[in-house]
Amino acid sequence: MLEINNLYAGYDAGRVSAHSILPIGKRPEGAHDGVDIIKNINLEARTGEILCIAGPNGCGKSTLLKTIARLLPYRGSITVDGQDAASFTRKDLAKKIALLGQISQIYFPYTVYDTISLGRYAHTTGFLKSLSAKDRNIIAAAIKRLELEDVQNQLITELSGGQLQRVFLARTLVQDPEIILLDEPTNHLDLKHQIELLQYLSAWVREKNRIIVGVLHDLNLVHRFSDYTALMRDGKIVSRGKPEEVLNGEALREVYGMDIKAFMRESLERWGKM
Repeated sequence: MLEINNLYAGYDAGRVSAHSILPIGKRPEGAHDGVDIIKNINLEARTGEILCIAGPNGCGKSTLLKTIARLLPYRGSITVDGQDAASFTRKDLAKKIALLGQISQIYFPYTVYDTISLGRYAHTTGFLKSLSAKDRNIIAAAIKRLELEDVQNQLITELSGGQLQRVFLARTLVQDPEIILLDEPTNHLDLKHQIELLQYLSAWVREKNRIIVGVLHDLNLVHRFSDYTALMRDGKIVSRGKPEEVLNGEALREVYGMDIKAFMRESLERWGKM
């Protein structure tokens, strides 16, 4: 189980202080010099379930995922199966939590296979960390499942955005963590691959008894695939619960500034007339 209590986090305002050189997650309470982006976050995600986080641009969704992954200093507590996330070494944390962030334009010209194989780093041992037969089988299965066999020897700089997204997802899956954090995982994917991806992740969570915390903008996908939904605005959780409850409340209209349900119904009626 992932538990988050009284969580605050933000970004340094370009200043260097004595505590800023300490390892992230080990800094004293209140240890960042910028402005809090997320404030008093309280959430839990249970094994075998998908928690979806929704909200408008700039509300703190990505910051929340980065904080859970211990990429940002924070105040409050993050625990995984009752153990403080700050107590894990970076390598041990990688066995617990994996983050698939939004695609950056900055990446090295590795092959698809080599990029995916980086996900096995946390599971390798010894000074010369070569891939085992088990590692290669896991990598091959991910490549096949995400339909990357034809491009596995290409450089990732030669791929389309959708292909690249699937490569980075495969790298995340071969890491085999207990918790996967997904920041808009369906970006750059066509509708077919969006649905297939979320269907696969939904099955992965239940079969392996894992956890996914995902940021999604498409509320149809949130409603369809999440077990538990949190709605954010201005760095705070304003509504949480079952998706049919959260997406049916007045908070949805207040957060987005429009009647989304009415828009969805109108769109559905147009489909019905075709």
